[in-house]
Order: sequence, then structure tokens, then C-alpha cells
Amino acid sequence: MSNNEKHHANWAEWAINHRQLVYFFAVLVLIMGMFSFKSLGRSEDPSFAVKQMVVSAAWPGASAKDVEMHLTNTLEKQIQSLPQVKKITSYSRPGVCVITVALKDEVAGNTVRQRWLELRNIVNDGKKDLPSGTVGPFYNDRFDDVYGNIYAITGDGFTYEDMRKYAEKIKLDFFSVPDVKKVELVGVQPEKIFVQMQTAKLAQLGLDINSIANTIKAQTSVNASGMIEADTANSYLRITGSPDSVENIAAIPINANGRVFRLGDIATITRGYADPPETMMYYNGKPAVGIALSMEDGGDNIKLGENLAKEIARIQKELPLGLELNQVANQPEVVKKSISEFSESLYEAIIIVLVVSLMTLGRRSGYVISCCIPLILLGSFCAMFALGIDLHKVSLGALVVSLGMLVDDAIVVVELMEVKMSEGMPRKEAASYAFKTCAWPLLTGTTITCLGFMPIAFSKASASEFAYSLFPVMTVTLMLSWLVSATLAPVLGYEWIRPTVIKQESYDNSFYRAFRKLLHWALGHRITVIGITLAMLGISMFMLRFVSQEFFPASVRPELLVELNMPEGSSIKTTDAAARKLTNLIKDDKELDHVSTYVGESAPRFVLVIDPVQPRDNYAQLVVVAKSVEDRKKLEKRISELAAEHLPEAIVYSRSIPLGPPAPYPVMIRVSGNNDAQVKEYAQKVRKVMAANPYVNMTRLDWLEQTNAVKLKVDNDKLLQMGLTRQTVANALQAQVSGYTVATYLEGDQQIGIVFRLQPDQRADISQLETISIPTSQGAVPLSQIAHLDYTSEDNIIWRRNLRPTITVNGGIVDGVTGNDVTKQVYKELEPLRKELPAGMSIEVGGSLEDSNDTLNYLMKPIPLMLLLIVVLIMLQMQDIRKLLVIMLTAPMGIIGVIFGLLLFNSALGFMAELGILALTGTIIRNSMVLVDQIQQHLDAGMEPAKAITESAIVRFRPIMLAAFTTVLGLIPMFASQFWNAMAVAIACGLTGATLLTLVVLPVLYAIVFKVKAE
Repeated sequence: MSNNEKHHANWAEWAINHRQLVYFFAVLVLIMGMFSFKSLGRSEDPSFAVKQMVVSAAWPGASAKDVEMHLTNTLEKQIQSLPQVKKITSYSRPGVCVITVALKDEVAGNTVRQRWLELRNIVNDGKKDLPSGTVGPFYNDRFDDVYGNIYAITGDGFTYEDMRKYAEKIKLDFFSVPDVKKVELVGVQPEKIFVQMQTAKLAQLGLDINSIANTIKAQTSVNASGMIEADTANSYLRITGSPDSVENIAAIPINANGRVFRLGDIATITRGYADPPETMMYYNGKPAVGIALSMEDGGDNIKLGENLAKEIARIQKELPLGLELNQVANQPEVVKKSISEFSESLYEAIIIVLVVSLMTLGRRSGYVISCCIPLILLGSFCAMFALGIDLHKVSLGALVVSLGMLVDDAIVVVELMEVKMSEGMPRKEAASYAFKTCAWPLLTGTTITCLGFMPIAFSKASASEFAYSLFPVMTVTLMLSWLVSATLAPVLGYEWIRPTVIKQESYDNSFYRAFRKLLHWALGHRITVIGITLAMLGISMFMLRFVSQEFFPASVRPELLVELNMPEGSSIKTTDAAARKLTNLIKDDKELDHVSTYVGESAPRFVLVIDPVQPRDNYAQLVVVAKSVEDRKKLEKRISELAAEHLPEAIVYSRSIPLGPPAPYPVMIRVSGNNDAQVKEYAQKVRKVMAANPYVNMTRLDWLEQTNAVKLKVDNDKLLQMGLTRQTVANALQAQVSGYTVATYLEGDQQIGIVFRLQPDQRADISQLETISIPTSQGAVPLSQIAHLDYTSEDNIIWRRNLRPTITVNGGIVDGVTGNDVTKQVYKELEPLRKELPAGMSIEVGGSLEDSNDTLNYLMKPIPLMLLLIVVLIMLQMQDIRKLLVIMLTAPMGIIGVIFGLLLFNSALGFMAELGILALTGTIIRNSMVLVDQIQQHLDAGMEPAKAITESAIVRFRPIMLAAFTTVLGLIPMFASQFWNAMAVAIACGLTGATLLTLVVLPVLYAIVFKVKAE
């Protein structure tokens, strides 16, 4: 075509003239690529910034409502002033509030830490506005630490303290292993020293609880004693004699009305563990102390696993008999398996493409293509190393997806060389002609294909950040493929390809005669062809409603996360009993590999795509590891049945680990308002509608139940008469109900709390509350004598979202459906309820569907820029606005194959499928450009317009179909991938349908736009 007649530097001719230099750099890239491949970090998932921070604070003694109104509300208003906050969610419990701050997706990952520093400054500056007695605030912004290796120490006959000491030693050993970043202990039971009193003895001796507590604190504290400055050196003064054993604590002197007693004379001193416990961990039902470690950024998980295995082998030899170190989470093994599976898919794709090339292009041309593939891939590894992109499911998948496309340019160049050489053109001139004719149109087409992935790079969504490496890997690989096709492919073609005899009537066989006949019919029935195409497009859009929707699919990992929620207000001991009961019911199942149980908190984040749950007494999590995915499904069903039978009071929900950014439940609907009572009322109505849906098998509200509470109205006059204060009454009650820490005892590197409380038989339950004795200087008096007790109930937890009371109605789903589809159904069923909402209230979708909608909105924003760049490139290449129109009109035809392909293969339309559709657009436009370019070449050669259209479609049928064929076949190994399946199906089926339609519909569109008369 005329555009290609312009003088450009002929790279193919230069490469042939400098073959030794080309070979040198090719070998250099091969060597560097192999070293880069070995040096690349390896992980299961790509890293991305977790734009969340937790701000927590305590206000001892306050109810959940008081905490919400005075503590949470104040903190949230301060946090709201931070720029670019997406949402603020919080829950308030008696005495504590926990606020989660999420930044907008468009906040750059490398600026997140700076934002959190600003937040700290804002909150710290506003501390003066917090209620008196507030402890904190405290901050946690390290949510992106992944503890991929978790070990559990267990041992019959060993105490928690024994296990803790060995865990501390192993923790130090792990820090010496290369690439280890952090090591944390899990499930440690802190030791306490309990000072247990008798109220009768306190009253008899006229002792005050506060005075005893102050005496203990004074005797165990470390205080500065001064320093003597001498002429030559300083001497520090140290007061010794602090208690260094339980016996010495018992010997602390107590002054009682002029008489001196030993603490052990009036109290029982014991050493034990925190009671009630804070959090607990079990391994296969046995009490355990966990050791969780994270890897340095950019580290190699597989190497880390090998180094840890060596260290564990050494540690095992030093452990005493009966103490076991078990691996709970093994991320290196998961990564190794994941990379192995993707590598296998890559090898399969390479073999498929090579076989196709050899079968369709012949032996010598096939050899040329075969040599280009490893050079392009190894060159891509060099670029990945330079760009800091590790090997993980996204980058490896991008290589597999690009594999079918990366030979397209080389195929076109090699085939044209072979044709021209067969026509008698010398080898060097044939190579030069191939470059001059194809190189720049191919570069334009390759660039357009890369632009199809551009929205991933420019989208601000978290999911796009997760999949970001898809764009640079695809771009680098495809651009390298063009570079190789312009340099190495002509050189190898010059060396290896020899002229062959081509039949003069190669386009006059039965197949091409039938295709020519079809084209003549299409050009003679243009309106019919366009009508059929539009009808197919309309039918496919109608069929779209039958395509399931899912943001990210569930993974094929064997883990099952089982969440156990007891009724609000349940003690951690009750939760512990329920969790151990469920664990014991499944621990001997043949499908089970092992199970780790976490009470009062969730497991450490052992995978990037799961969110840890904030600690609470009524929550437990079981991480059930099955022997296979099929076994996982069996265990999930069995756990559901066992929970329904043996734990009817608990809500037990199981889920697998997602492949992308997480959502706690498949179905989530939020009810928000300004009035707690209205929010609760409508949340119950939403729950009723959700529960009625046949695809929902479980519902749960995160806030509704109330717990028992007793409000004490103290008689201040009587307090004054008895020499009491509200503080002394509060301390007396605290001691008798649960005890409180009065001092700290130092032992080695441990700080052990000294807890003051009454004897177990005197720690009152709620039925004996009125008879609790309050010690005074005149003797003990019952609580009812100084206070009126009001037995009532109150919220144990209050959730808010963006400063408004909010209840989330969560739902589980049956097998065979997706959470997004069911959420849409439920939300539609809620339409009558939404219409009757009072002013200020809202019912909104949450979870995966909300994330999916947000991501799609972000993904759509860069599309206008993408289309603009594509239009500009086409216009620069074609320099004809009518050709631009013809090419752009073919782009939507890919949707037809995509929708029918998703239905045929039962694949969900989600984030990865959407990326596939965008990528498909560039590929379709590229093929259309090739065909339009061929029409122009025939016209320039003097061919009649109608014949030029027909012959161009025939001449370009083989190379276009061959390019599409290699792309589709190269994607076949990805059909078996849970993560890449939807994208592979979308590209393969969309490209198949669009290619077939392009070869018929584009000639018709060209004839219509250019007003070409049929032959």
C-alpha cells in the first residue's frame, strides 16, 4: 500500500548484513534471560497495597452506646478530615471501639504510608477531645504482611509456658533465615500472678482494696534512685529487694490499722494463666502456640521454604521428647505447586504453538518460528527482572496468554518471505520486502493489541492493582515479538528457508471457491448480512442475562475457612468449648489433612487475599486443610451438617480462599440510617427476604442481639457516710467479678501481671450481685445497701459505616450459583421494601457485587483514552477516515463469541473476563487492519474494487486464520485454570467468532462505506 512505500530504515536488511551481531545479542539475551528467570522472586499472588488502617481505643467501664456516642463518634469525625477517605467502618463494644479506615482506590500505593502518618497526627492532635479515662488510641496499618509460614508447637505434658519458651527460642532462630521479615507468636497464654482475697477477712481487718493494691504496686515497681556524679565516673543508685518469686510477693507487708500482715496471711497467691484467656490456638484439637513468619518484599518463596526446611530439621533434633513442631501453613509449597502448574501450561502452550507452526508453515519456516519463541520469552524475563515483576499467577498467566499472540508477527514475515522467494525473488530482497511491506503495519497492530490491556494499568481499582502486571508483561512480550520478527526472523529465514514451488492456482481449490462464492453472495446481499450480524449481536446481548457473574472465582487450594460466631455476649470460654467441640468432630475424618483452630481471633493473614477478623470473644475460626479439593467440598458439607446438629446456637459458615480481593460473605446487603431502632427493624425485614431466597442457605446479622447488663444507681450520701468513693466501689466490683491488674512482676524477659481478685467461690454471678460485699473501714456492706440495681439489656456491639449506624445482612449460598447473581436477585426482591424506606435510610449492596461494580466503573474510565489512542494509530496508518470507520465497526463483533463461549463453558463474567474482552478488542482491530491493508494493496495494483475486496479476503484468509488459530490453541491450557479460565474463554471464543465474521462482514462494510458495486 502507498503508506508503506515511504522510506523507513529497513531493519531486516540491516540484520542480514550484520548477522554475527544479531546472533551475539540473541545469545546474550538468552543467557541474561536464564539468569533473570532464576533471580525473579516467586510468590502465589502479586503484592498490592492494602489501603486500610485500624484505629482502636479503650474507655474502661463505658457501655457500647456510650463508647459509640462519645469515643467512636469523636474519633470518626477527626478521621473524616483526612483527604481521600473512601469509607470509615467501626464497631463499638463495652469499653472499646475499633475503627477501620479505607482510602480511595485512586490513592497511589507508594503514598499510603504517608496518609497513615497524617492520620496519626490528626488523631493525636485531637486527643484532648476524647473522654477522660480513654486509653489510646492505638494504630495498626500493617495489613499487607502475609504470614505464609505458620508452625504450631504442641506437646502432651507440656504447659503453655513450656511451649512459649521453646517458641521464643525458635522465633530467634527463624530471624537468622534469609528473607524472613517478621516472626510473631500466636495463641500465647500470658502468665499471671493472682492475689485472691476473702471479703470477710478484708472487712474483719478493716482493709481497703485500693490500699492493698497500691501497696503491691509500690513494692513491685522500678523507680529512679538518682546518680552520684564523681570526678572520674558516674555511679547509679539502685534499690534492690523487689519480689523475685511468688513467695516474695506473698511476703509483701500490709499495714492494717496499725498492725502489719504479710500479703500471704490475708490472701492466696497463685501463679497461672490469664483467666479468662485472651486468645487460644489448637492444632488438631491440641493446645498449641503458633509461630507465624512473613517474607521480605521481593523474596523468593521457594528458596525461603528450602531454607526453612533446613532450619526446621535442625530445630527438630533439639526439641525434647514429646514436643512437636507441626507446619500449619506452607506458602512456599503452595507457590511451588502454583508456579509448576503455570509452567506446565506454558510448556503445553509452547508445544501447541510449535506444532501448529510446523504443520502449517512447513519444516524450515517452522524452525524459524521455533527459535523465536524462547528468545522472546527469555527476553521477557529480563524485562520483568528490570521492572521488579515477580513470578506469580498473574505474570505467568500473562506469558501464557501472550504466547499464542507473540508468533503472529513472525508468522506473517516468514510466510511472506517464503512466498516471495518462491516467486523467484532473492533471499535478501525477500526479507527486505517482507519488512518494508509488513513491519510498520504490524507494529501498529501490535501496539493496538497492547493498548487493549491499557485499562488495567490506568484503572485505580484495587483489583486492577492486583492484576496490574498483566499489562507490562503483555506489552513487553508482544513488543519483543515484533522486534524479533523484524530482526532475527528475517536472518533465520535468510539462512534456512529455500524457495519452494507454489501452485499457481493455490486459491482455486474447492475450499476457496466455496469461500469466494460466499463473499459474492454477501456483497450482493449487504443489508441481509448486516441484519444477520446485528441480530446475532442482539441475541448475544439477550443471552448475557443467563451468564453467571462472579467478581473473582474461588481458588483450588485445599483450605476451608470455617467461621464460628456465638451469640453476642458469649464468653470466650463458651466460644472455646464450641470451637473445640467442632474440631473434635472432624479431626479424625479421612478427608482431613490437619485443622488449626483460633479462638477469639482469626488466623494470621497467611494469604494476601484474606482479611483477618478483629478479635472478639464470641468468634472462632477453623482453618481446615483437606487432602484435595474434592475432599474440601466433602468436609464443607459435613461441617455444615455437624454444626446444625451439634451447635444449633452458633452460626457456622464455611468458605474457600478466593482468588482475588476478598469479601467475607457471598451475599451482603447493608441497612443504614440515623436511628438504631429503625435500622434494626429494617435489617430484620431484609433478613426475612434474603432467607426466603431459594439460593441462600444461611443468614447472619452483624449487629442485632442485646446482652444482659446491670445498671447501678449509687447513693452518694451513703458512700460519703461509709468513707467510700465511686472508684473504691468500682474496684471492689471489678475484683469480685473478674479481677484487675494492680502491678507488674518482672521475671527474665517477661512482664507478668499481678491480678487482684476474690477467691473463686466468692466471684459473684449475676444472681448474687445484690449480695456482693463492699469492704469499708467499719466492715463489709452488701452492694444493695449503697446502690439500686436495675437489671436490663443493652447492645453489646454497634456497627457504623461513614458515621451512620449500619447493619450488614450476610448470606451464604448453595452450590452451583454465584454470590453476585444471588445478591442481584435479593436486591431486586427488596425493591418494595426500598420504596417504603423512611427519609435518611438506605439499603445497599455490599461485598463482592459492590467491589465488582466499583472495579468496573474504574475500569471504564481509561477506555475513552484507549479508544482515542487506537483511533489515532489507525488513522496514522490508514490516513483515511472511511477505513477507520470500517475497522472500528468490526470491534463489537467479538462480544458475540464471548457471550456464547461463557455460556458454553459455564464460565462466569467477572473481572478477568472483562479484561479479556478489552484485550480482545485490540486483537480484532489488528486483524481488521491487515485485511483493509490488503484491499488497498490490490487497489494500488489496479484491481477492480469489488474484486479487490473479494481477493483480499481470500488472500488474507490463511494468515488471519493461522494467527487466530495459534492464539486460540495457545490459550487452551488456560481453560483448566480456575483463575484464568474466564479470560481465556473470552479471548478464545470471542476471537474465533470475530475472525470468522470479520472475513465476511468487513468486506461488506467496506463495500457499503466506499459504495463499491457488486461484481
